Amino acid sequence: MTSFDWNKVIASVLTAMIIAMVTGIAAGTAVHPKHLANVAYLPPGAEAGAAVPSGAAAAPAAIEPIEPLMASADAAKGQTLVKVCVQCHTFEKGGANKIGPNLFGIMTESIAKVPGYQFSQALTAHKAEKWDPEKLNVWLYRPQQFAQGTKMSFPGMKKVQDRADVVAYLLSLK
Repeated sequence: MTSFDWNKVIASVLTAMIIAMVTGIAAGTAVHPKHLANVAYLPPGAEAGAAVPSGAAAAPAAIEPIEPLMASADAAKGQTLVKVCVQCHTFEKGGANKIGPNLFGIMTESIAKVPGYQFSQALTAHKAEKWDPEKLNVWLYRPQQFAQGTKMSFPGMKKVQDRADVVAYLLSLK
């Protein structure tokens, strides 16, 4: 190829880049998206006010305690409820860590202390604490409320009886 041919190739590439840049600038000034006042669609598990951005941070919602329900909590029902958790967690003694840690014996562990698992900074901030039923209640209600910035993307369990059943199941894993 001659130098004249190379000049044509380089000029074509530069022209294409300039056209793309000018088109992007023109599109950015021509299009002004209108943000909706209300959320048009909420995916399952999302709360009504959570998706709407606001200027001030919302106060955490009061979480119903599970202590009164623990006497009647059903560990067998809790075991069926955690079936959605097996994608990320194991529950067997000596089970492997997956995306999330093995949860066998979690009630005897300190928070963020499962051997061989790398926890997020949000949970390692709680490593001096131990799991108890009320801490798990808050965690299961909304993990992001317990430890903002956690890697866990689970939206939470809204039914207080379901949370009590899951905690009863986790208590049974010793």
